[in-house]
Amino acid sequence: MTDCFVRVVLSTAPTQEAAEYLAETLVSEGLAACVNLFPGIKSIYRWQGELCRDNEVYIVMKSDAAHLPQLEARLRELHPYQVPAFVALPASHVSDNYGQWLHDNLKNA
Repeated sequence: MTDCFVRVVLSTAPTQEAAEYLAETLVSEGLAACVNLFPGIKSIYRWQGELCRDNEVYIVMKSDAAHLPQLEARLRELHPYQVPAFVALPASHVSDNYGQWLHDNLKNA
């Protein structure tokens, strides 16, 4: 696909249950076509002036540029964190059949 509309969105969640809830809701609502969960990551970050170390679940969402504003708003609404990570990366290439599948599995924007 030369004009790649696909976005890969990265986030984290505090537990497997929270990550699965987010994934199932966002896919069910058509804001993400697919969500991958990677449990068992260790995050080291600064929060309110303190160094923190936590076990988290890494979340990788596949969506498109048109759904990013809705996806971000809904993730913030559902997420247990006060400031959830939301980092969207443009895909440099996506196969035609995967791009079509992704498009078909997102709600009409």
